[in-house]
Amino acid sequence: MSQPVIQVRDLGKLYRIRSTEQSPYSTFREDIVNGIKRFVRGDFGRSQSEDFWALKDVSFDVHQGEVVGIIGRNGAGKSTLLKILSRIVQPTTGEAIIRGRVGSLLEVGTGFHPELTGRENIFMNGAVLGMKRAEIKRQFDAIAAFAEVDKFLDTPVKFYSSGMYVRLAFAVAAHLEPEILIVDEVLAVGDINFQKKCLGKMEDVAKKDAKTVLFVSHNMTAIQNLCKRVMWLENNTVNQQGDSHQVVTNYLAYEIKKNINGFIASENHYYHYGKPKGLTFTRIQLINHKGDSVQSILFRESLKILLDFKVVEPVDAIRIGVVIHSLDGVLISALHQTDDSGSNVTQLQEGDYSVYIETQLDIMPGRYSISLVAKALPGFWNSQNDSWDHIDNALIFTVEFEKNKNILPSGSLLLPKSKWLFKKIN
Repeated sequence: MSQPVIQVRDLGKLYRIRSTEQSPYSTFREDIVNGIKRFVRGDFGRSQSEDFWALKDVSFDVHQGEVVGIIGRNGAGKSTLLKILSRIVQPTTGEAIIRGRVGSLLEVGTGFHPELTGRENIFMNGAVLGMKRAEIKRQFDAIAAFAEVDKFLDTPVKFYSSGMYVRLAFAVAAHLEPEILIVDEVLAVGDINFQKKCLGKMEDVAKKDAKTVLFVSHNMTAIQNLCKRVMWLENNTVNQQGDSHQVVTNYLAYEIKKNINGFIASENHYYHYGKPKGLTFTRIQLINHKGDSVQSILFRESLKILLDFKVVEPVDAIRIGVVIHSLDGVLISALHQTDDSGSNVTQLQEGDYSVYIETQLDIMPGRYSISLVAKALPGFWNSQNDSWDHIDNALIFTVEFEKNKNILPSGSLLLPKSKWLFKKIN
């Protein structure tokens, strides 16, 4: 067998987290204010720090033409691993040997300069990859056609929507002839048609062009359809790798077992700031019409969720998101407070709170998971990476048919209600 194009041995990344009021991404003004506060309290700028291993003892090989999926909950180390392989972050221990040109799509607009136009960014990205101008020009029309932003190629990308950013960024990464294509969950920002287009392109890149693809996603259907091999990261190391169907099955079974009486285990939280900030979720329950906590509901019964959380420091404004997926990763719905629902909450003091959520989704019978995210307003949907608290698969529940009801599944996940009107026109 030929030499691996990616060879990772005992890879580790250590971060040092400061346990002060200052967040890792604080502004200069916030630094000054926090410094004054510490001086008034007599802290005199003293701070403590703790070590956090974002990755530890990770080893694996990837050969040319392989499409490898990477799965795991938020905070498991997936993005850190991709940043190391993309040469954005240096590892603390071990080594990662990359044999080939790497094209990465890790965040919306990665590698784009906001002041440059789409056209200029295409040429700049190609130059960064070491391509000659003639090579970039040869692929230019294909990039523009794939991204569907022809009319805006000469507009600075700072004026692009997130969807336009994603389309152009993926088109550049996939068409500028990288030997290795690395794609993070960023595709979730695009619309469903574009996601299908991207998955098809990644499949073509791997099969027809014999390129190597690393694909991170929470969509288990996409992972199993695209990848023959999957690597599952848990607790910042490789928990299992192998056949995609087997690894995904084991991962989902593990996620189901973590649900105990609705209480959310400490290891399931992902805190962007390294510790609880703003608020932290404590319990989630599915409630039936009697007010009891249950694990299943009937088809077309209202979905009722009781969510408990603790405010750990006073907050001016929050927004909580409840995201529902099928167990194979297909997005069903994303619920959050809206201005017309009367549920926006402001100026919460420290303490314990609960929120009751009710919706009618008409989900077809099967098993589903609920994930939670909370952050400050505004800009709720910009990124999950700056959330106060984020929990994947906080609750697994089942939708069942009522006994003796003659309803056959249609193969879809939702069965919407509809009205049909027939009219004779001649």
